[in-house]
Amino acid sequence: MKSPLLSLPGAVPAEGVDEGVAAHYGDLFREQRALADGTGFVDLSHRGVVTVTGDDRLTWLHLLLTQHVSELPAGEATEALILSANGHIEHALYLVDDGTTVWAHVEPGSQEALIAYLESMKFFYRVEVADRTADIAVVHVPAGSITEVPEGVAVRETPYGRDLFLPREDLEAFAAQAGPPAGILAHEALRVEQHRPRLGFETDHRTIPHELGWIGTAVHLQKGCYRGQETVARVQNLGKPPRRLVFLHLDGSEVHLPGPGAEIRLADDGPDGRKIGFVTTSVRHHELGPVALALVKRNVPVDARLMAEETAAAQETVVEP
Repeated sequence: MKSPLLSLPGAVPAEGVDEGVAAHYGDLFREQRALADGTGFVDLSHRGVVTVTGDDRLTWLHLLLTQHVSELPAGEATEALILSANGHIEHALYLVDDGTTVWAHVEPGSQEALIAYLESMKFFYRVEVADRTADIAVVHVPAGSITEVPEGVAVRETPYGRDLFLPREDLEAFAAQAGPPAGILAHEALRVEQHRPRLGFETDHRTIPHELGWIGTAVHLQKGCYRGQETVARVQNLGKPPRRLVFLHLDGSEVHLPGPGAEIRLADDGPDGRKIGFVTTSVRHHELGPVALALVKRNVPVDARLMAEETAAAQETVVEP
C-alpha cells in the first residue's frame, strides 16, 4: 500500500519489498542520528497487520507459534515464528495482546499466506483471524521518544522503541506532531547495528532459528509441541546449526557496497576461494560506516579475515559457532 507520507518534503520512495513507504527524506545519516537520539518516527505502514480475537486466541496461538504465549500478559510485546514441518522459518510475527485482541505485524505482502495457514488450523477453537492491513498502519517511534501515543492505539513496547498500530486515517495527523520523519533505510541501518534478523533478508528457504540467534527472543525452548519443534529440539540438544549470523565491518574505502547475496570467501584464499557464506543486508551507518549482516558456515573461524565480493570485511560474532 502506498503511504500518504510519501508526499512529505524530500521523500524518496523505497524499492523492492519495502515499496510503498519512504526510503529516506533527503538525509540518511541525519535520520539515523535522530532515531538513535530518540526523536522522530518511521513510517512502516507497508507492513501487514493481522489480528486474532476470541476467547481462545492465546491458547490457540500457543499451539502454532514458537513462542510461549498462552499466558502472555496484556501489553507485553513478544515475537514469534511459524516453522515448516522441517523446522525452516516461514513467518515472523511481532505481536502484542491488548486484553481482547492479539495484534501482529508481519513482512509486507506475507499476511495473506499467514492468514491462510491460520485459518486452516482453527478447527473448533473460538478465534477469529482478520487482515487489518487496509485500515491499520504500523508506525515505529524510537526508544526514548516522548511522542504522545494516541488514545486507544495498540502499542508494542520493546528495548528498541514502540510499534504503534495506528488507524490509517490518522497517519498524517500523527506525522504532523511526531517530529522529523526517518525513512526505512535509517530503520534498517539501526536494525543491522543491533544484529536483529529480518525475515526474507537474513532468511532463505532452509533457515532454522538457531542460525540467526532467534532462540530465546522468538523461540521458547520449554514450551509444548508445535510444527517444526523436533528440529529445534534436535539442533539445540544434539548438534549445531550449519550456518551462523555474523556482523561485518566493511572496508570503508570501497565505493561499492556489497549487496544481498554477495558471496563471502576467506581473504587468505583469494578471489578464487570457495564460497563460505553470503551477505544478507548491507547498510551505511552514521557512526560505524559500511556494515552488514551475513550468514557464514558454522566452522568459519571467528577471527578469520573475510572478503565480501571485492570488499574486505572483519567479522563480529552474533551466533556462537
